[in-house]
Amino acid sequence: MNILFDTAELPWEHHPSVADVFIKRIVTTAQFGDDSPSIVMVKIPSGVEVPEHIHETSEDILFIVSGHGTMWIDGVGPVRMKKDAVVRVPRNTKHKIFDVTEELLVYDVFSPGIM
Repeated sequence: MNILFDTAELPWEHHPSVADVFIKRIVTTAQFGDDSPSIVMVKIPSGVEVPEHIHETSEDILFIVSGHGTMWIDGVGPVRMKKDAVVRVPRNTKHKIFDVTEELLVYDVFSPGIM
């Protein structure tokens, strides 16, 4: 079992449901079981939107590594995404990412895991 990950060695993949968005799977339920969180690195190019969606059973915690954009969260409104910000989206909450003015690089943690 891996306990240390070098994300530079992991491949970028197309996001399974959002065109032009890329992910690196770091920790997955397939690797570590259903009680594991999912941790992915997400790359959202400038001008790309992540449409409104819900993670019904998982909390979504995003750490912004670089870039600029806006996230809309139901019940909260718009939140600026910028380097070193942490955004928490409670489970079963509508949210979307838009107005990406500089490519976003995000560590995204889902608990419990979704992939």
